[in-house]
Amino acid sequence: MIRTICKDEAFLAQKAEPATLEDLQISADLLETLEHHKAGCVGMAANMIGVNKRIIAFDNEGSYLVMFNPEIIKKSQPYDAEEGCLSLTGTRPAKRWKSIKVRWQNEAFQERIKTFTGWTAQIIQHEIDHCEGILI
Repeated sequence: MIRTICKDEAFLAQKAEPATLEDLQISADLLETLEHHKAGCVGMAANMIGVNKRIIAFDNEGSYLVMFNPEIIKKSQPYDAEEGCLSLTGTRPAKRWKSIKVRWQNEAFQERIKTFTGWTAQIIQHEIDHCEGILI
């Protein structure tokens, strides 16, 4: 189901609750909503569709990837970026890392660890900020 984009900054500023197996439908809605907005959006966190759960979905070099309970466990090569967001007006500065190692769970809640770089790493960092209640 395509959900409405949440623009409530008080809600977006809350730290997300851990995702569980019961949240699989939320991830499906998140993906469908992201695909609906693909012309102007490359990633979303569940709070952007009004659900305070630690789930993100993003364009991973041409195919979508969903992460449950993602966390950055290593980062290197900081740089300054400017980013926009469907939930927030305008663009905002953000400190990002060129390379990040992320630990997350897949749809079967199996743990995964992978290093991401460049644009994909920037998207993931933006969405994890959403999970942390950080308004970039």
